[in-house]
Amino acid sequence: MIPIRDENPTETFPFITILLIVINVAVFLWEISLPKPVLNMVIYSYGAVPLKITSFGKIPVYYHLPGIVVKQTVPVWVTLITCMFLHGGFFHLAGNMLFLWIFGNNVEDRLGHFRFLIFYLLCGILATLIHSFVMPKSPVPMIGASGAISGVLGAYMVAFPWAKVETLVFFLFFFTVVEIPAFIFIGIWFFMQYLNGIATLTANIPTGVAWFAHIGGFISGLVLYRIFPKRISKRRVTYFIE
Repeated sequence: MIPIRDENPTETFPFITILLIVINVAVFLWEISLPKPVLNMVIYSYGAVPLKITSFGKIPVYYHLPGIVVKQTVPVWVTLITCMFLHGGFFHLAGNMLFLWIFGNNVEDRLGHFRFLIFYLLCGILATLIHSFVMPKSPVPMIGASGAISGVLGAYMVAFPWAKVETLVFFLFFFTVVEIPAFIFIGIWFFMQYLNGIATLTANIPTGVAWFAHIGGFISGLVLYRIFPKRISKRRVTYFIE
C-alpha cells in the first residue's frame, strides 16, 4: 500500500514539515555528489551504531572499507541526530519524504511548529535507542528518517484516526486507489513492521532495515503526542453570542 494523500485540511502552513523535507533532500544530493569511498566514510561516521551506543562510546568501532580502515570517532549523541538526515538511496528517501509530507503537516498543525520539531527529533532519537538496545551488538550504522516519521504516524493515528487516506493498493498485476481510514492504514503498516521485526529475531533473517526503529518510533509517537501541549485550534473554539 502506498499513500497518495489524506483528506485532512490544516489551519497553518507546514513550515517545519517542508523544512525537514528540504534538509533531507539537500543532504541526499550532497551524498550522491561524493565519491563512493568518501560517501561510505560519511555513512559509517555519522550513522548511529548500536554497538557504540550501548557501550556509551567506550568500545571503538572500526569499519573495513575497500582499501581503508575507518574508525568511528563522531560522538554518540551527535549520531543520534545526524543519522536521521542520511539515506541509503533514492527510494529510501522518496518513501520517507512521501509519508512525512502526507502525515507530518497535520501533526505539525495540531502541535504547533516548534513543538512539532522537538517531537520529530525526540521520536527519531528514541527510535534509534530502542533499536540499539534490541540489537546491542550490531556494528551496522543506522541511517534514515524512518524512526522519526514512524513517530509522526503514531501521533496521526491518535489525533486523526478517522481521516481518509487515499491509498494505492496492488493486487498481483493490477492496482486501484481506495480511501482507507487512517487507523486502518497505519494499523496495517505497524503490523507489517512488527511481523518483520519479530522475524529478524526469531528466524535470524538478515535484513538491511531497522524494523525496531520503526516500532520504537511509532510507540514513542503514540506516547509523546499525548504528553505534548497542543496548539489551540480555531475550529475547536466555541463562541457564545448574547
